[in-house]
Amino acid sequence: MEADYERALRRVEELWDSPEGSAESDELDILTTLIEAYEREHFPIDLPDPIEAIKFRLEQAGKDSRALIGIIGQRTRVYEVMRGKRPLSLNMIRNLHEKLDIPADVLIQPGRRYGKIAVHRGETRSRRSGLRRSA
Repeated sequence: MEADYERALRRVEELWDSPEGSAESDELDILTTLIEAYEREHFPIDLPDPIEAIKFRLEQAGKDSRALIGIIGQRTRVYEVMRGKRPLSLNMIRNLHEKLDIPADVLIQPGRRYGKIAVHRGETRSRRSGLRRSA
């Protein structure tokens, strides 16, 4: 299987500049589809942490966390979220997706900072899921 993968990569290099609509171009399309499927299965890439994705998008836009005021809440809420003290809510995720074009699948995954269980007056809340259960 690995040898086939390596052969396919070499063949893609040979076909890379094939004229559009040619048999070689068709072969290139098929090989790239097969290679992508193989790589998804054998070399999966984890999605980035939601907070890191937000920071990256802000950096790309030349902005800082103050740009999040009004998108995810007031200054205090922005601070809590960006410091990992509060998970993203569904409304925050929607706003970040719509206004900053961050993929929702990146935002809905649990942040790496929320691994512990918080216990408050008869209820537990998983910081990973944000779900509450009566104790």
